[in-house]
Amino acid sequence: MKAAFLINNGAANAAFEIRETEIPSVAADEILIKVKGFGLNYADVMARQGLYKDAPPMPAILGYDVFGEVIEVGENVDSIMKGDFVAALTRFGGYAEYAVTKASGVIKLNAETNVAEATALATQYGTAWYAAMELANINEGESVLIHAAAGGVGTALVQMAKQKGCTIYGTASSDEKLAYLKTIGVDYPINYKQSNWFSVMKNYVGDNGVDAVFDAIGGKNAKQGWKILGHGGRLVLFGAAQLGDENNIFKKLKFVLQFGFYHPIQLLSNSKTISGLNMLRIADHRPNTLKRCLKNVKEGYEAGYLKPTVAKVFPVEQLADAHEFLASRKSIGKVAVEW
Repeated sequence: MKAAFLINNGAANAAFEIRETEIPSVAADEILIKVKGFGLNYADVMARQGLYKDAPPMPAILGYDVFGEVIEVGENVDSIMKGDFVAALTRFGGYAEYAVTKASGVIKLNAETNVAEATALATQYGTAWYAAMELANINEGESVLIHAAAGGVGTALVQMAKQKGCTIYGTASSDEKLAYLKTIGVDYPINYKQSNWFSVMKNYVGDNGVDAVFDAIGGKNAKQGWKILGHGGRLVLFGAAQLGDENNIFKKLKFVLQFGFYHPIQLLSNSKTISGLNMLRIADHRPNTLKRCLKNVKEGYEAGYLKPTVAKVFPVEQLADAHEFLASRKSIGKVAVEW
């Protein structure tokens, strides 16, 4: 089979090479998928830049989500059949013509499903469901602040909060993205490039704060997120985009320190919660949790209130362009690649 291997850290146009390699074997609890297309995630960009510690050593096949046809099932798998089309959360290996994954990490879909929509459901929407419905447990009448709200997970969080009847504040980096946020249901879009989002939020909510903050930025952003929470508030951290492509050890340390320091007594006295989220850990160690989240995502997708936005689908020959497009932060919605 063909696979796109990461062979160099740095610029996308020198990072990947299409190579022939063996089709992966299937364990008892796994399925083999003939990949129609795979999605890109910001963790892929960080891995290309050498900043993602979970990434396998080079040469490596990246990729967290794929869409395609099941062509082989493990002996312990009875929920998936050959011929099913599925979106799947993969533990790397997605940038290939064939990929394996555990049966607990898939969503059955129609063969005609758009590749970008399908792959977004597996990663971004699965992540958002766990963050919003299980960690933060948002409810009707609550207020939520969603950073990077025009991104893949951000869009999913907005749709889930809208379905729950929450008041939604969302940050983004351009007027174009703010206009998009209004179309998907954000009540108060904030351009963090033009104004200090924390000051804007203080004007909106005062000392009452918000009930939940979802943060994929990290650093100082997370510390301010803690401060904008009201009593009983929940802060969910699921990314570190503020780190960007920084390789300087001192700037990395500064970024870590900007998160701030929290003592359990602060959580007790303010009745606040801070949760960290890494869906790879959930997939590896809580497969039933992942399965439950993806089941709910599928139901929301079929009901119509969960609908991924597609930014662009690239042919595999333009993988480097797809990476650069995602890294530019100009994309709105899911970026995917087709074989």
